Amino acid sequence: MPLNRRKFLKKSAVAGAGVAIAGAAAAPAAQAAEPRKPAKPAKRYSLTVLGTTDLHGHVFNWDYFKDAEYTDAQGNAQGLARVSTLVNRIREEKGRENTLLLDAGDTIQGTPLTYYYAKVDPITAKGGPVHPMAQAMNAIGYDAVALGNHEFNYGIETLRKFEEQCDFPLLGANALDARTLKPAFPPYFMKTFRVKGAPPVKVAVLGLTNPGIAIWDKAYVQGKLTFPGLEEQAAKWVPKLRSMGADVVVVSAHSGSSGTSSYGDQLPYVENSAALVAQQVPGIDAILVGHAHVEIPELKVVNAKTGKTVVLSEPLAYAERLSLFDIELVFARGRWSVESVAASVVNSNTVADDPKITKLLSDEHAKVVAYVNQVVGTATETLTTVEARYKDAPIIDLITKVQEDVVREALAGTSYASLPVIAQASPFSRTSEIPAGEVTIRDLSSLYVYDNTLVAKLMTGAQLRAYLEYSAAYFVQTAADAVVDVAKLTNAGGRPDYNYDYVSGLSYDIDIAQPAGSRIKNLTYDGAPLDDVRQFVLAVNNYRANGGGAFPHVASAQELWAESTEIRTRIAEWVTAKGVLDPKDFASVDWKLTRNGTPVF
Repeated sequence: MPLNRRKFLKKSAVAGAGVAIAGAAAAPAAQAAEPRKPAKPAKRYSLTVLGTTDLHGHVFNWDYFKDAEYTDAQGNAQGLARVSTLVNRIREEKGRENTLLLDAGDTIQGTPLTYYYAKVDPITAKGGPVHPMAQAMNAIGYDAVALGNHEFNYGIETLRKFEEQCDFPLLGANALDARTLKPAFPPYFMKTFRVKGAPPVKVAVLGLTNPGIAIWDKAYVQGKLTFPGLEEQAAKWVPKLRSMGADVVVVSAHSGSSGTSSYGDQLPYVENSAALVAQQVPGIDAILVGHAHVEIPELKVVNAKTGKTVVLSEPLAYAERLSLFDIELVFARGRWSVESVAASVVNSNTVADDPKITKLLSDEHAKVVAYVNQVVGTATETLTTVEARYKDAPIIDLITKVQEDVVREALAGTSYASLPVIAQASPFSRTSEIPAGEVTIRDLSSLYVYDNTLVAKLMTGAQLRAYLEYSAAYFVQTAADAVVDVAKLTNAGGRPDYNYDYVSGLSYDIDIAQPAGSRIKNLTYDGAPLDDVRQFVLAVNNYRANGGGAFPHVASAQELWAESTEIRTRIAEWVTAKGVLDPKDFASVDWKLTRNGTPVF
């Protein structure tokens, strides 16, 4: 499909009807000698920008993996149906004509609902359905949405079809056509707000996405799209928007604010650079932040060149929060200028679902509920991830066993068929459970929540040793005589659970009394010390294979095979073929935590 600027790039200005909110300045006191005319009240305008991010397919407050209403210990509620109610309330308070509704990306991946309409009943099929996220966001009335990295998980064709179904533009100023280096998506969106008795207020929204797409979805975008850094493209586009008459510039950025990256030195661009954009690029008033899945009601960053404060806000993911930017403008000396910006977040648990959204998507929701509740096998015992972060859990061994089997079959008859196949997997969820008895698709989907696919990489023993040492840095260093608190044992340096890997087929200890980099002990293969020069085939997910998590050697290792079928689907196929899910068919104790050689558990 040709990569072009699409319909919204041609429509860069959208007129909106605005109403002035005028404030009267105090008239000067009368002079005893000669009265003066009272000063004209300054023209003022109040604009409210609303923002969501990282919706990840959450339309309803429903947990498809548990087949029940979503609940958590914090009392959060999820879904666009809740956001719709919040948006309606705020529009009523502020005047719809004085509001702008944005999103900062990661929209069409993340729940069985979005998977179903990408793979089971795909929107790309001839006469196919309209994506539920497009339906919901159109109904709510989004003005513009930035591209997230997960928008590319199902390939460009699916993304383009979703774009076609949306009544709003998908923005990506730094998503460029690899051949022409011109924007492949609209870089910006502009909207004009009418003000009684004064010139209109012109608001520009610049959309920026994550450079990590080039790594994480290389199979789909390599040679087609390129993703330069956010700071570089913001510095290019913000002056253009100002020269086009923008009185307010808002950035919707699918990029966190921490200034960190998960992909090491593989790219010259920072993954989480929203605060750097605010600091380095003059002319920005506010930034809606996404990608990091953290709640930031308001963050103020001073621009290094102008000294002006830029206000950032990141609402919690899955539609659990809605960010509000209250922007006050004043008209003086023939132009509008931003007088102040304040940001806050509103909690979705304070309202009920919008019945309009519930009714709109009830059929799609019912189809997906029926799909995920299909029975594919029977489990002989309950399997859970509760302790999988710090103990070798059979439920994770299921993932590695499936990956090993798929790769062995794929390499049969090739020159690599005689090499030992090992596999990696991460404890994605802390709450996943496959209960004894009937096993459904939703049980298996909760185990593997990402739409990752499988890759086979050629690795040496020495490289695998380095890989394991890097993985073991996930644990907090704990002295041999210290009390072990499992709640504080992991996530050292803020590393998420999905960036800790098991590796099957090898046997090893992780000595957490030692500093990171010196923890892997008693590393063996087939009962003998691991040979540094021996070659192995590592069955690995595409996120890790492309450099996600910055694990050493794997991204640069020779790729022997890859496929587009999701690992989650392969697990369901394996269980369906077996009929019975019995740990004796896949479980093994490959690793354990120790302290100075003594097991922790």
